[in-house]
Amino acid sequence: MRADRTAAGPAEPRAVTARVAGRGGSRGEGAGANPPGVPRPAKRTARHPMTTRALPVADTGAFEVAKSTPGTGRPVPAHRGVRQEGHGVVAKARTGVRAMGAVLVVALGMALAGCSSTGGKRAEDARKAAASQGKSTVSTPRWTFAMVTHSGDGDTFWDIVQNGAREAAAKDNINFVYSHHDEAQQQAQLVDAAIDKEVDGIIVTLAKPAAMKSALERARKAGIPVITVNSGSAESKEFGALTHIGQDETVAGEAVGTELNERGRRSAVCVLHEQGNVGHEQRCAGAKKTFEGRMTNLYVDGTNMPDVQASIVSKLQADRDIDAVVTLGAPFADTAVKAKQDAGSKAEIDTFDLNEKVAAGLKSGDLGFAVDQQPYLQGYEAVDLLWLFKYNADVLGGGKPVLTGPQIVTKDQAAELEDYTKRGTR
Repeated sequence: MRADRTAAGPAEPRAVTARVAGRGGSRGEGAGANPPGVPRPAKRTARHPMTTRALPVADTGAFEVAKSTPGTGRPVPAHRGVRQEGHGVVAKARTGVRAMGAVLVVALGMALAGCSSTGGKRAEDARKAAASQGKSTVSTPRWTFAMVTHSGDGDTFWDIVQNGAREAAAKDNINFVYSHHDEAQQQAQLVDAAIDKEVDGIIVTLAKPAAMKSALERARKAGIPVITVNSGSAESKEFGALTHIGQDETVAGEAVGTELNERGRRSAVCVLHEQGNVGHEQRCAGAKKTFEGRMTNLYVDGTNMPDVQASIVSKLQADRDIDAVVTLGAPFADTAVKAKQDAGSKAEIDTFDLNEKVAAGLKSGDLGFAVDQQPYLQGYEAVDLLWLFKYNADVLGGGKPVLTGPQIVTKDQAAELEDYTKRGTR
């Protein structure tokens, strides 16, 4: 849900190496010896002839080496899990009954092992080079995915979502088309337009789900897969979406209430900048549920920042007991800080969502904490999961939302995330 999968920093990928091992053996001579003077028969070495052939592995850029006996065409079953991904090779080996079979397998294992130390790096370098040139790293058709959100103009939160979506689109050979409107009816019309253009997949937010229901029904009837992101987790499955990617807004609000308790706050105001947005209501309701002090809602016009600032100033001046202000989006946190200064208040300013300005505010102490829902991941996973569904009928979540938050970020964690917020990915 807009506000404005989690650790303080990104997990480093683990390197995985695989070994190709062959089991060899030879059959020795019998224990019995020939009688004296009787020549020993010439020993026959019955080699088990083997050939290799390449078996394509769908869209991984890899191939398998399997053995078969000439004249049969039947591949020998391979040991599971023996994979050398650095070179895109899955090596499968079975030994014959003679030592020569073992030698062949060992030779294959040595050949693969000899290049394993650099193969993964070369593959990763190739992927990065392709991405930097706008090239995909897959061989699937160039599908078109449309993302339609409830964002207003100039909302930096959705810039981060788009950064993630476009990164995944470049990797997956997707033509990514983005549109938005903060009025629900116009957003629904944008979804209808995407359906009329016969796009291959739709990513949509459900900030005002009732207005979007008929549009998603049209997509279902047209056979266009839909994934919902950010807002609308409760309605996503009912409306026929494959899955929902985002945070549980009620749970996120409850985390805020708990954090305010730990900070000793007694009176808080929750600033809602988009009336009718069900996710925003859920956030404030969740915070009120767990907060042990007094919490009130303040509705403002999020499209008019001077009005937002004036409304917060007025609220703080009218109630000097307020010691915490919670905004529901990163762009509104800085405005709340200015309002606090204008009102001469000592209230702590906290916010949902993270961006470069919020990270700087956390470091300087102007902000107390932020709730991160990882918008980059929402955009990236939405495109990637649509691609996986189109390519392999894969669906994540098991009928439940795929959660990307919440994560409470304070001054300490903000320093660790600074590089990522500056480049627009956190």
